[in-house]
Amino acid sequence: MAKAYSNLDLINHCDAFPYEKTQPDQYAAHMKDAFLVVWSNSSDASDKSAVYPIGYMLRVVLDALVAIPKPALQGMGLDAEFDLKAAVDASGTVPLHSLLRLQATEPERTAALGHLNQYWREAKAFKLLHGWRNELWPVYGQSGELLFSVERAAMGLLGTVRYGVHLTAYVKDGTTGEVKIWVPRRAADKSTYPSMLDNTVAGGLVTGEDPFECVVREADEEASLPDAVVRANARPVGLITYIYITDERAGGESGYIYPECEWIYDLPLPATTKPQPKDGEVESFMLCSVPEVREQLAQGLYKPNCAVVLIDFLIRHGLLTRADEPDYDAIVSRLHRVLPFPGPHHTDSKTT
Repeated sequence: MAKAYSNLDLINHCDAFPYEKTQPDQYAAHMKDAFLVVWSNSSDASDKSAVYPIGYMLRVVLDALVAIPKPALQGMGLDAEFDLKAAVDASGTVPLHSLLRLQATEPERTAALGHLNQYWREAKAFKLLHGWRNELWPVYGQSGELLFSVERAAMGLLGTVRYGVHLTAYVKDGTTGEVKIWVPRRAADKSTYPSMLDNTVAGGLVTGEDPFECVVREADEEASLPDAVVRANARPVGLITYIYITDERAGGESGYIYPECEWIYDLPLPATTKPQPKDGEVESFMLCSVPEVREQLAQGLYKPNCAVVLIDFLIRHGLLTRADEPDYDAIVSRLHRVLPFPGPHHTDSKTT
């Protein structure tokens, strides 16, 4: 008999990285094979107060970085004379700013990291890079500045915050008030989470892209929803933040740490407007009742972060309440994890 997943099970699956303060033993065990990636904008290398974290790097990635020959590092624009291993041994962190200190500007740092990731791609060093997209995703500094951009497929190597958008399109009966949700099934040939259920529309933010414009673009590309309909009716309803740990369905090795921030949108649609597959990423769309969606969630049929977005939708629309969910308060809290890294998730409002 298949396992029935509770809503809290689904939250735990998506927000899987241990909490340092409330789960210190689990956090310490996980960090035996991972390191904080840190940054500093100070020119004074001894100024420890200026150092702050920006991501997580697995030991296997650090080992691969330390093993790169000096001439190759120099060719990438990285500081070949910097003793990374000694620095990590001394501090327990990966000082990425020191490795990139020869590059004074964001475009230069972006280019240097691009060379590094291309080097690993050509060497077939990490399965993550098999999904190379030629999309640059942003990494932010403490003051909200863009530090550099990284190839989408390589974000997991640095464990920096990934940003995206999720939109739930639904139909509400004007007489009965019944809500039905448009649910897509991912294409069977997708490299990540094939054939699983999804939110109506979702996508990642490339560097410089506005979240709403990303929603409009993805709604057209994935669901054939007209630009005018989305612009007139999509409503921003807050952020969801969590830290995911990859499994084999994510298109690469398991165990990578993905801090993520998703801008969430609702889109009420008339019954006559029906999403249709367009770019091949979606196999089909189904208009599902709330009981059907809850059963799909319980069966674990959704991509992990899409399950979390749907739980948030049910809560906001009064379809999942404290009266019928014993873990309600824990779930609401976990939908908005405080990420320990800088970025726009610290300045945009969160709606619960």
